[in-house]
Amino acid sequence: MDIWYIILVLLVTARLFSEMARRFSIPPLAGELVAGIILGIIFNTWSGTFTELSNLHDNEVFTAITEFGMFFLMLYAGVELNFKNLKKASGNAVWVALGGMLIPLALGMGLGWFTLPESELKSAQLFFIGVALAITAVPVAIKALMDINLLNTKEGQTIVSAAVIDDVISLVLLAVLTAFLKTGEMPGFEGILILIGKIILFFIITIVVGLYALPYLLKLVSKKINIEESEVSFLLIVAFSFAVLAEALDLHFILGAFIAGLFFTKREMKKSVYEDVKNKIGAINTGFLAPIFFASIGLSLELSAFVNIPLFVVALILIASVGKIIGAGIPAKLSGLSTQQSLIVGNAMNARGAVELIIADIALRAGLFKLPGDSHIVQNLFSAVVIMAIVTTLVTPIILKKLGKRKS
Repeated sequence: MDIWYIILVLLVTARLFSEMARRFSIPPLAGELVAGIILGIIFNTWSGTFTELSNLHDNEVFTAITEFGMFFLMLYAGVELNFKNLKKASGNAVWVALGGMLIPLALGMGLGWFTLPESELKSAQLFFIGVALAITAVPVAIKALMDINLLNTKEGQTIVSAAVIDDVISLVLLAVLTAFLKTGEMPGFEGILILIGKIILFFIITIVVGLYALPYLLKLVSKKINIEESEVSFLLIVAFSFAVLAEALDLHFILGAFIAGLFFTKREMKKSVYEDVKNKIGAINTGFLAPIFFASIGLSLELSAFVNIPLFVVALILIASVGKIIGAGIPAKLSGLSTQQSLIVGNAMNARGAVELIIADIALRAGLFKLPGDSHIVQNLFSAVVIMAIVTTLVTPIILKKLGKRKS
């Protein structure tokens, strides 16, 4: 089936459900996720009729489009944010990120310890559950904040800083998990040290370029180059360059897009030009790529675990949510935020999505859920993690909207 037809179906459905959600005072992000869930159920129920639609995640073109969705969402978030305020919030955000990762990681491994059968794969399975619960989906958290106009608030800055730190730590955890799955053993200290070195190198290069080279180049482009939309092209070139650098250093490309947007400021150009560029990036993101991306997350829902191991699924969702809200919320409160702001931080960090699905897919392909015997939990662990990721992602924007209203 033609990719254009696939995109048409997804975009129309996602935008319709987004508008329906808005009319019921629900954040549009939740509507886009529900659109994907409903389409996924339809495609899987009639998989013989919708052959290509039921295997969308194996389609390289579709995968590329959803990755562009993540890219433009992070780029727009970077442009939208105030770098100075973000820098101020980053000190407290370290503790929010660490608490928001370590508590769910420990709780997830604890749940696995008591519920999974003994096997040679048990250690890897415990670590897989812990990592899946620990990670925050940065694009989802940012979109949820945008939907309720909390991105540039004190708690919004803390959430974004913590989510980016979370994303960096998750790369280390993902590298450890991948090595664990490949070899059956924890990777050596040297391997982890090399990855941390790459992360530090990435931030040194991008911050030096962002602070010293980009302002001069941006001023030059704005004043000397007269071709149409030169500022938009310049921003995209920088963002793609930083994304390529991130990938070359075995990091996630969304970090490159976010950092590039962060250094694109109005100081070196007319305010009207800056606003125009920001609006164009926002239009591409909100009008096309973001709805496709969030609908694609909903498409991944598998309901088998709900039927076979409902209590485990409920426990997984509760532990994932409580772990994040307490783990991120308490450090936020201790840093001086109000109880209301701390609840907003904790709930925003509970957003999950794309990275969890990638982790689950890596584990599935590595044979982590294949065990001799009759363990329903192990057999349905992939489905349970996918359900947890989608439920927490779906609930997060709705709770945030209520907390945001109460705050105002």
